[in-house]
Amino acid sequence: MTMPFYVAPEQVMKDRAEYAQKGIARGRSLVATTYDQGIVIVAENPSRSLHKVSEIYDRIAFAGVGKYNEFDQLRVAGVRHADTKGYAFSREDVDARSLANLYAQFLGNVFTHEMKPLEVEILVAELGDQGRADQLYHVAYEGTISDQDDFAVLGGDAETIAERFRARFRRGWTLPEALVACVAELAGPERELGPSDLEVAVLERGAERRAFRRIQGEELARLIAAGRAAAGAGQAGGEPSGGD
Repeated sequence: MTMPFYVAPEQVMKDRAEYAQKGIARGRSLVATTYDQGIVIVAENPSRSLHKVSEIYDRIAFAGVGKYNEFDQLRVAGVRHADTKGYAFSREDVDARSLANLYAQFLGNVFTHEMKPLEVEILVAELGDQGRADQLYHVAYEGTISDQDDFAVLGGDAETIAERFRARFRRGWTLPEALVACVAELAGPERELGPSDLEVAVLERGAERRAFRRIQGEELARLIAAGRAAAGAGQAGGEPSGGD
């Protein structure tokens, strides 16, 4: 009887992490940020039918990067969990933190016990109400969960995009200003992204219950144009463009 080759647990975990990271890095990035009336999520996604950003529940949104079929399965599971919990208890009991913890446990179990980890990173966003702050939870491929204060960047060259966006971020900015900043930092200095290259959705205050809304077509083009005009006027007037 031949003995199987021994591989140290540390090497197994390292190989799985590298595998997942390479798969995620091949995907296009997304940026989510707060603005004066809610949360906007901007993803580079030319597809009109395969969504990276979706609604989970009344005031909760889901976004994923990496392998589409893998993060879409997580989205569906989240919708079912939220619907079941809301029906069994109350709609107010469904929150982003519990969903993010559920995703983190599942991703951690797959990463630790399965041969192939999931090549995904996900974001769970919740619009705050009744004095509660907005919530952005970033869940990594190995189950690590982090609470982001003002913005989150997932997928692709996330570190570089996050550094650029951090220098530009400003609390209380308007939707056009936030949208243009997201688009500019996703594109980087050597590219330009138009409305047809983007998937954009918001969780906006003022809705009675369901806060999720997609922005596309003429509305998206108009908001980008307004944001660029405001940025140009600010630079002409000598206003600082850095974050707080």
